[in-house]
Amino acid sequence: MSITCEPTQRDIKLFMQQADVLLVDGIVLTMDAQFRQYQRGAVALRGDTIAAVGEADDLRAAFEAAEVVDCSGCVILPGLINCHTHLPMTLLRGLANDLRLDVWLYGYMLPVERRFVSPEFVAVGTRLACAELIRSGVTCANDMYYFEDAIAQTLAEVGLRALCSQTIMQFPTPDAASADESLDMAERFIQKWKGHPLIVPVIAPHAPYTCSGPLMRACAEIAIRHDVPLHIHISETFAEVEECRRANGMPVVNWVKKNGVLEAKVIAAHCVAIDAGEMRTLRNAGATVVHNPSANLKLASGIANVQKMLETGLKVGIGTDGPASNNDLDHLEEMRLAALLAKGSTRDPVAVPARTALLMATRMGAEALHIGHLTGSLEVGKRADVIVMELDRLHNTPQYARVTADADIIYAQIVYASKSTDVRDVFVNGRCLMRQRQLLTLDEERIKREANAFAEQVHHFLVAREGDVLRKLAAIGGVQQEESFEVQVKARISDPQPILDTIERSSELTVVRHVHYRQFDTYFFFEHEPSRLRYREDERLDAQGQVSSTRYRLTLVSGQSEREYPHSVLLSRVRFMSPADRSLRFYREYFKPVREIQLEKERLRWEVIFDDEEMFINLDRMLNPSQDGYFLEIKSRTWSRRDAERKAAAIGKLLAHLGVDDSAVMKQEYVEIAGLLTEQAGVQAEQ
Repeated sequence: MSITCEPTQRDIKLFMQQADVLLVDGIVLTMDAQFRQYQRGAVALRGDTIAAVGEADDLRAAFEAAEVVDCSGCVILPGLINCHTHLPMTLLRGLANDLRLDVWLYGYMLPVERRFVSPEFVAVGTRLACAELIRSGVTCANDMYYFEDAIAQTLAEVGLRALCSQTIMQFPTPDAASADESLDMAERFIQKWKGHPLIVPVIAPHAPYTCSGPLMRACAEIAIRHDVPLHIHISETFAEVEECRRANGMPVVNWVKKNGVLEAKVIAAHCVAIDAGEMRTLRNAGATVVHNPSANLKLASGIANVQKMLETGLKVGIGTDGPASNNDLDHLEEMRLAALLAKGSTRDPVAVPARTALLMATRMGAEALHIGHLTGSLEVGKRADVIVMELDRLHNTPQYARVTADADIIYAQIVYASKSTDVRDVFVNGRCLMRQRQLLTLDEERIKREANAFAEQVHHFLVAREGDVLRKLAAIGGVQQEESFEVQVKARISDPQPILDTIERSSELTVVRHVHYRQFDTYFFFEHEPSRLRYREDERLDAQGQVSSTRYRLTLVSGQSEREYPHSVLLSRVRFMSPADRSLRFYREYFKPVREIQLEKERLRWEVIFDDEEMFINLDRMLNPSQDGYFLEIKSRTWSRRDAERKAAAIGKLLAHLGVDDSAVMKQEYVEIAGLLTEQAGVQAEQ
């Protein structure tokens, strides 16, 4: 005879598994390879790991949890992954808008960063970014910035998962005086943080246009040696691609491949302007791409061909880029835009459907960061990075997901209708960072006070700079920080031949060098600023009149002469001068002049020694606006009042030696003549 005893509650508990948190009764989207869903599901978290995923009743029966969280009316899904951003740039949010990328970057971002970025700056900016990320359901971000050690420390304290990419550039950065120093710092940073439960250290050569080939190769070698990813901007704009072709004879992807970059685990941000061949090259190398739709649109960089990338087999994640170019870190918004942009740009409504967009923001995003084995989907053994979003909101009503057999409707609800404000709870590595929309590891009021304090400093810096052309010049770098003075005279002449004959035959004059130029000058004028800025393009012509070389110069000159000597020789002041390494369009948009005057002239120039003084003789002809006759200009650089007097006297002698009478001397500058001619032409056109 056998006796069967019913198990007691105590017996059942002995066989139950333990969990720290049990999320129950929500729609569970696993985002695994099979896209499994549970309409009334549950997720069990134990320590830093997902212990179980399944039906709510089954997990209730199998687990005893320290905390059971009711997720009715909600969706439980993997935390979102922001695959490319610059977190501390939250402090530069709204600083410069409606600008092209080069003006935005070189005119505003880099100058402000050189002045203000410090470990304290990045810590404050990162805390602000973390609050925004958590509120939009992001559990992992891929950052690229300076002082990355301070950023990593801040992220770890807050509890967010992150790839922290230490920026490397060819020129000095806020945290390093040289590229060599940057490389050393990056390697120490990697050694310190590798193996951390939340932080993956990364090396980040900023871009092919800010890093030389050898520097990119050195970064790749470090990444390979330490088995960490390499994060880099690639082909963000079509202008970047054109410049790479011109400078290196190949597209950007081919250039970085030639320099060994693709031998590392590459995360390529943007890739707006890559073709199908470059996509295959990236795929074959195991590189991944990050799509940044908002920033690319705001900076008018273009639209990445995400549909083609996915068809090629590339892993594509989604990023917000930095909050200074977006201007937020709302990943729900970014997901939606990624789907809509693909449809609009291809005119194909089924391009990048909602499920794919959510996949790019979760599992595929993790794969794009080379951490797919850790996070990105709700699977047993993966890290407990989980978010809970409310669906029972006005903007998400009605909810067909509960009454239809179409399993994809829930993805559409999240991508096309949900908002970041729907995110209720956030867990990272099993730790709760937000519960019922309350941040648990951050003090929002303190963050706002600290951020606004930095903003006030940046504001005063920019206000002072904007009112001073000289400061704006110095801010963008490359300017020689010294003044120079010239003594010069200008005269109108009708026939240049006697002067040419004298230069060729005179025994009192030694020609050191002779060149032939065609010059294109653009003068910028400013309100309440007497100085004018000249952008010059010098085309050097050979004996056949063909262009042999071109140089570009930027010169800030005083609006009036400093002194006048006999023979109307004038002392003029050049406040600053430097090579112009940006386009005319860049300087126009950066300096915002109130008026411009353009002129074109042909110049024969001789460097000569006369009366033991070095001088320059220019024989000029104005081509546009056209002016009859020629102009003779004699000038010499000077360094003191006594030197200026001596050289002014020598110029007077040379003027007479060339047969030019004082009556031919004029005080008008070319820009004044051009301005008058342009004005007269405008009046005649109106008549």
